[in-house]
Amino acid sequence: MGRKSVDLLTATHPDWVEVILENFDEFLQDHANCERKASALAMSLVVKHPDRKLIIPQLIDLAVEELEHFGQVYAVMQKRGVPLAKDIQDPYVNALMALMRHGREDRFLDRMLVSSIVECRGAERFGIIAEALEDPDLKSFYTTLYKAERKHGHQFVDMVLKYFDSDAVYPRLDTLMAQEAEIIEKLEWRPSLH
Repeated sequence: MGRKSVDLLTATHPDWVEVILENFDEFLQDHANCERKASALAMSLVVKHPDRKLIIPQLIDLAVEELEHFGQVYAVMQKRGVPLAKDIQDPYVNALMALMRHGREDRFLDRMLVSSIVECRGAERFGIIAEALEDPDLKSFYTTLYKAERKHGHQFVDMVLKYFDSDAVYPRLDTLMAQEAEIIEKLEWRPSLH
């Protein structure tokens, strides 16, 4: 039986969170953008892969949950008088997507595994943020998000294992995880989730 969890190969630097705390309103704009994109991604997978009937219900649930998170972040932003930002570029996600192979099956496998890694990195960082925040409501909110994102990271691997043998999934996941570790080490710190 293959492993279900996704363990990041490199941890976020402990000082990273200072950039978030010092620019929290800007971070909220990026966070909202990430939740919106995560919801849209799940629905785009449904649209692009209508034949993957075993995972469509899970993808729909995921899209709804990410949209709920977007709404929750937006509510926090409204309280603080922070407007939504136009689409924010994500160098981290762009670098991971550049690693994805072509061809319908390879692309689907890579898209699911990259999504898993992105969710796990997001979970790790939500946990770091939750621990660093002093506001009890925000601390509670980011703790809840940490748990949800961690679950999502595992769900993408679970879903892809319904269509690919673990011998195909885990070696590719290991390769992508190693590349993600290199990407995260080189990224400039910004008031963003990734």
